[in-house]
Amino acid sequence: MEETSDTAEILPSDPEERSEVSSSSCRAPPYSCPLSVTVEPVLFLSTFSLALQMPLYTQYLWDRISEDLGYNGTRGGGCNSSSVHDPLHKEVETLTAHWSMYISLGGFLVGFLVVILLGSWSDRAGRRLVLIIPSLGLAVQAGIYLIVMYLKLPVAWFLLGRICSGLSGDFNAILAGCFAYIADTSDRHSRTFRVAILEASLGLAGMFASIIGGEWRRVQGYISPFWLVLVINLTTALYAYLFVPESVTPDPEAKLFSTRHHRAVYDLYKSGWQGGQKARLWLYTLCFFLVVTVHFGSRELYVLYELSAPLCWDSELIGFGSAALHLSYLSSLLGLKTMQQCMEDSWVAIIGLSSNMIGLVVFSVANTTALMFTGYGLSLFLMTSTPVLRSKLSKLVDPSEQGALFASVACVEGLCSLVASGVYNSLYPATLTIMKGFPFLFGAILLIIPAGLIGGLRCQEQRLNMRETAVN
Repeated sequence: MEETSDTAEILPSDPEERSEVSSSSCRAPPYSCPLSVTVEPVLFLSTFSLALQMPLYTQYLWDRISEDLGYNGTRGGGCNSSSVHDPLHKEVETLTAHWSMYISLGGFLVGFLVVILLGSWSDRAGRRLVLIIPSLGLAVQAGIYLIVMYLKLPVAWFLLGRICSGLSGDFNAILAGCFAYIADTSDRHSRTFRVAILEASLGLAGMFASIIGGEWRRVQGYISPFWLVLVINLTTALYAYLFVPESVTPDPEAKLFSTRHHRAVYDLYKSGWQGGQKARLWLYTLCFFLVVTVHFGSRELYVLYELSAPLCWDSELIGFGSAALHLSYLSSLLGLKTMQQCMEDSWVAIIGLSSNMIGLVVFSVANTTALMFTGYGLSLFLMTSTPVLRSKLSKLVDPSEQGALFASVACVEGLCSLVASGVYNSLYPATLTIMKGFPFLFGAILLIIPAGLIGGLRCQEQRLNMRETAVN
């Protein structure tokens, strides 16, 4: 990444405007980072905190619900193939899935409109605030989770923490701010790889957090890791305030609570464009929705699937499994960079979707540890599709519309989480007696749709280019 050139790109060309911006304390941070990075540490730290708490959070729900119901099959070494037929075991598994769904839905229902508001507002108010506010909200969520654990309050109190995080925009607002920032500071040629670097930082943070979290929970329990989550989110907000330079010129008169922010996103998809751009925007957004929904839905079930029979993994194995999943972010980055040398981005995305589908099919029938890790290995390119889709969406709109675009993308991600949580956490207990891994097979089938759409859109673009060349 060439930070010097990126910084030059985001400064106004008019000297008078430059002096006006330089005199504003909103544009330059109090300190400059000695490394050539901007928003990468923000996304890394936020992802680290999220990846650290998500498996532990599911395990805590499992343990608390087991304790409340008097079920001690796992602790007593009774987790084996016969546990599947234990009615109490099924009740714990079902209640854990349902409470996970309720808490997730509560947070995302609140954050759904907030993400659009903050993302579009950042076009005028600047990107830094959209990085700081959600980080503080995630810190409040971690604080409430700690109170619930210390006082052993009912698991329903977790919903309060998720609502507080949702009111601040949640992790999706941080994603929107970071990707909009990269769109501000990159050209069309390098954008896909710059987006992939951001997504690789997601995987790197998740891998470290997963390895640390599983072993840490085994040694010290749940409370100490959640203290680290609280500190990391506060550190993220502080870093964004101190070191991240602004990528747009802030407007001091920009109002947060205004209908124009939601209208900007509406107009983005409503406006009549030439050359089929509007149709491509809708279709690529649909592809993004399906791909991310499968990612989110599968990710919510991995821990629950691994905790129960016949796998019966402990926290250490769950940590290694989650680390293997996040390692695919790095392998996808390397794969994308390599494949870009010989093929267009659309075909790279289709290869990534194929890798994801094969991995999900293996997960659906995995009944041994070796087979489960084989599924993780076959999914090594699963994250090549999302940076391609983000980049293609970004290239379809004007530079002045990047904030509105990524607000809509963040909105779609919030909807993906909502739909994935509702569908997968309902589908899993409903199909336990039929085929335990059916939700993974369902996800693999669903991914056929975006693979076909991406390939079809690419073939259409090639035909249009050939016609334009023939006319010229």
